[in-house]
Amino acid sequence: MTDHLPTLIAAWKLAPHPEGGWYREVQRSRISVRRPDGEQRSAITTVLFLLGAEDISRWHCDHDECSRETSMSLENPVVAVEAGVWMAAHSQGSHSLVSCCVGPGFSFDDFEMLRDRPVASRPRGIREDLL
Repeated sequence: MTDHLPTLIAAWKLAPHPEGGWYREVQRSRISVRRPDGEQRSAITTVLFLLGAEDISRWHCDHDECSRETSMSLENPVVAVEAGVWMAAHSQGSHSLVSCCVGPGFSFDDFEMLRDRPVASRPRGIREDLL
């Protein structure tokens, strides 16, 4: 952990996230919606998410049908990620702070870590170091 990371974690009141890094939910809509599968969720949620230089956000996705993967870059700093897309990240500097908006809103009930899947059912070509 870099020297300034504890200060940022304390200032933003962040907690460890199961996928790695640090987070805090900053908004959860009071409006709820029904997903196509019938589950009720908040319409939208927003979190702050911090990765230090040594942290990784391990492969994860929301909802049961996880499949494709996507990537973000300096040339494309904003990405809309559909449900069921595998995501992982690492900082390219001393730290990275991002916000993440999820709609319908995030619930750990829909959260899946790729490392929990059998090796045979994992997507091909993923970066194993992000498991």
